[in-house]
Amino acid sequence: METVVLKFGGSSLADNIKLNIVANKIIDFKNQNNRVVVVVSAQGKTTDNLIKDAKELSQHPNSREMDVLLSTGEQVSISKLSILLNQLGHSAISLTGWQVGIYTNTNHQEAKIETINSKRIEDELSKGNIVIIAGFQGIDESGDITTLGRGGSDTTAVAISAAIKADHCYIFSDVEGVYSTDPNKTIETKKLDKLSYKEMLDLSNEGAKVLHNRCVEIAEKYKVLIETGSTFNSNVGTIIQENMEESTVKSIVKNDDLLLVNIKHKTYTNDIFNNLLTTLLQNGIPFQTLINNSIDSLNLSFTIKSEDLQSLEHIMENDLKIFDFSFTNISRISLVGYGIMNNQEIIQKTLNILNKDNIEIYTYHIDECKLSIIAKEKLSNTILEKLHQELIK
Repeated sequence: METVVLKFGGSSLADNIKLNIVANKIIDFKNQNNRVVVVVSAQGKTTDNLIKDAKELSQHPNSREMDVLLSTGEQVSISKLSILLNQLGHSAISLTGWQVGIYTNTNHQEAKIETINSKRIEDELSKGNIVIIAGFQGIDESGDITTLGRGGSDTTAVAISAAIKADHCYIFSDVEGVYSTDPNKTIETKKLDKLSYKEMLDLSNEGAKVLHNRCVEIAEKYKVLIETGSTFNSNVGTIIQENMEESTVKSIVKNDDLLLVNIKHKTYTNDIFNNLLTTLLQNGIPFQTLINNSIDSLNLSFTIKSEDLQSLEHIMENDLKIFDFSFTNISRISLVGYGIMNNQEIIQKTLNILNKDNIEIYTYHIDECKLSIIAKEKLSNTILEKLHQELIK
């Protein structure tokens, strides 16, 4: 008898019709003589709506109370799914993150899992129950509810898979797997059969909305076999596993949710520079790709996620008023595939395409399986088509 963990995203649980589809999929796994653990997200846009409701009450709501609020979405999902499975004649029990024993650090809304006490899960499985667990949440050393950040249900599923030594972890959503580029942005794309942990991690870090990056890190560390697939059919998805060495581009990601920030000041000293960065970090601004062009006057550029703009503007207006501040919408193109660093043909073809389109490069970075280029402007999706046609075989 194998142990499987099935994770279902919010779009798979959005209404009662879809809940029935999910329930039948779970029953199929149970009927194949598997011990079944299920991890679920909040239904549909529940989390977004909860955040919106909170911000109508306060622009900067207390982080502890936000976790109490946001954790309710997953509790609705687990209870509904458990009610339905029991009605269909299959014994199921719903458990919150703290009932399961998912212990995290105290970083509210971005908590990291420290340990999982798997005893409750094992006890319920031994009774023949389907165990339905709320993703995205845990409990800290003070007994306070914590949440794991957006996409945290993926992390819950893989961490539980590691804790109970599951044979397989399935991540189900409304897409069949990982694609060579975003199907919503290009006409020509193909589903990938396999990816290495490193390739999948790079795709997640570059903005591909398939798997949460932290869940891939856990999967690689504990060698959890992941398969991503569709809730709504039985087609084979994309398998994430150990690396298979080859030199090819697997997938191309264009991330448009980036801003190029420029901060200036009439004078420049190390103290001014360090104090500026310290203030940004202490206020939770995770800047990336920093370039210091300062000589006599401060001239600093870095990239941030678009979602962090409001917080940055608040800091600049209140704590850093002496600095001049501006930003531009930009795009980052990332080619992912093991062995790219040593394939000069791929690099040259990419640069030729960008040059023909007169795309001005802000930064260029390459490592073992990723070539990442930030442009100085926001790019149209036609660049994805051109790169895909030339590089994806």
